[in-house]
Amino acid sequence: MRLIIEAGRACDLQIKYISVLISPGAPVWAVQQRIDWQDCAFMFDRDLLKGKRILVTGGGTGLGKEISMGFAAHGAHVFICGRRPEILEQAVGEIRTRSGGQADALVANVRDPDSIEKMMADIWNTGPLTGLVNNAGANFLAPTETLSPRGYEAIRSTIMDGSFYAAQGCGKRWIAAGLPGVIISNLVTWVWTGSAYVVPAAMAKAAVHAMTMSLAVEWGPKGIRVNAVAPGPFPTENAWDKLNPLVETGVGATQADEVPLRRFGKMDELRNLMIFLISDGCSYITGDTISIDGGHHLAAPSTFAGLSKLSPEDWQRAREAIQASTRKEKEGRSA
Repeated sequence: MRLIIEAGRACDLQIKYISVLISPGAPVWAVQQRIDWQDCAFMFDRDLLKGKRILVTGGGTGLGKEISMGFAAHGAHVFICGRRPEILEQAVGEIRTRSGGQADALVANVRDPDSIEKMMADIWNTGPLTGLVNNAGANFLAPTETLSPRGYEAIRSTIMDGSFYAAQGCGKRWIAAGLPGVIISNLVTWVWTGSAYVVPAAMAKAAVHAMTMSLAVEWGPKGIRVNAVAPGPFPTENAWDKLNPLVETGVGATQADEVPLRRFGKMDELRNLMIFLISDGCSYITGDTISIDGGHHLAAPSTFAGLSKLSPEDWQRAREAIQASTRKEKEGRSA
């Protein structure tokens, strides 16, 4: 038995998790604590992002919600989007309560360009955005030969198409108005290494990595910066259910003891990087994808290559666990 306490300093802004890991692959959350933001010590001034208007796609859950929390706590007006109104409403309430900042939600499907266009028009009716975070994602473990076209399309279109539609929707408006802007995409270190058993996501994230470099050059003269981050293991419930559904699927990509720093990432650490990259103080960095993974991708294994040991029976159980997680996640989805 291995006890991991991910508590950090008393004023850590992240949701705290206390876990008992019986074996690799066990759940990594159990207890959630609320934070009194007024007692927190911040790396940046609380008004660093005052006057900024930032859209975070997929901001209703997981990393997107936690990133949004950091932006709002530093003065930004945050907009989050997703397909589930109830989840978005809950997330906005939590962001406002925990950060003391401004947050609004819009129902939109990043896979649908018309939906993205309507969302952008609705936001711009109240004022232009100053920043975009392409965070919406989709992923699950599967042997590539078993993937259906529909499964592949769902992952590819959410990550690659959604990131392009959102970037284009913001970019063309900034360019037309002669305004600067910042785009940050939330990627993964597989953009450099690839990864078995998550091939559609690795492909799509690599495409957004290429978009980041390409748009940095094309839109740089217009005052638009384009960067990306590549987080290592930052456990969140929905994502972890699909990437670590069984004890047997606990391999390098999801294991803290495979990270050189021997721990998972903390949400504050990711927030601090995102706040820096989207701030005016970071105005000379563009075209970069910055890893934040405790050195994980340098040490290997940071992929799912170790899953080659699974039997067909193991994969069937994994599929059933992932399908159960997906059914739970889809509850309340209406857009």
